Amino acid sequence: MIAGESTLKSGSGVDLFLRSWEPTEAARGVVCLVHGLGEHSGRYDRVADALTGAGYAVGAIDLRGHGRSPGRRGHTPFPATLGDIAALIADAQDRHPGVPCFLYGHSLGGLLVLTFLTQRRPRLAGAIAASPGLRSPLLEQRAKIALSRLLGSVAPTLTLPTGLDADAICRDPDVVAAYRADPLVHDRASMALARDGVVAARETSSRGALVDVPVLLIHGTADRLTYAQGTEAFAAQVAGDRTLILYDGLVHELHNEPERAQVLGDVVAWLDAHGNDGPDPA
Repeated sequence: MIAGESTLKSGSGVDLFLRSWEPTEAARGVVCLVHGLGEHSGRYDRVADALTGAGYAVGAIDLRGHGRSPGRRGHTPFPATLGDIAALIADAQDRHPGVPCFLYGHSLGGLLVLTFLTQRRPRLAGAIAASPGLRSPLLEQRAKIALSRLLGSVAPTLTLPTGLDADAICRDPDVVAAYRADPLVHDRASMALARDGVVAARETSSRGALVDVPVLLIHGTADRLTYAQGTEAFAAQVAGDRTLILYDGLVHELHNEPERAQVLGDVVAWLDAHGNDGPDPA
């Protein structure tokens, strides 16, 4: 594959860091990737390797407040970020006109993708949500939710530690060690992000019927950071083309788990099956 780095001008004028991976031959489709909370696009080389090996181009931004994009660490308000995802899709379609365009999000990125689908109703060939944050430990903590509601309005850029347990991201100790040592990984979330995330999780969880593109939903049954039950409940609402795969015993970062070859093989098979089903993105 051919990897590249550039910037993407968001609709609000912010220069976001953009990473791209291209297959050596002409792309048969393009996948827009949205990473999770506190991490960055550079942690998705394994995903990009599998997808480019199957002929798909991949583009990913570092979300604002993350990685090599600007902004206070962890300040990633949903309204602006949904606009950034729209800009990522437009850029991908400009770079690869006439081929199917897909959206792929993990964790926070999975919640953003499903929220984007239900609010923006984009014309895409399909979307993938991996371990989406529809239900999580945060939603069980009333005090934190109340604090985010209050401070999300009066001090939206105030950031606090997320308390994310790094040991829960993956069963591969090398992945966890690399995560802990990565200087671009952080453990912050702003009050605006916390508020928006809670609202989006609650609202999006009940809006699966609004999804009108093919969707692949994948989750590990042993995930302690986001709960597979939320993904199951959302899938049950989707009336159209939807595929739900639950991986018994796997945890949060499915693409980094010891069984990642199976997971990424399932993703590629789903993309192959839907590459000619979606609307022409041009």
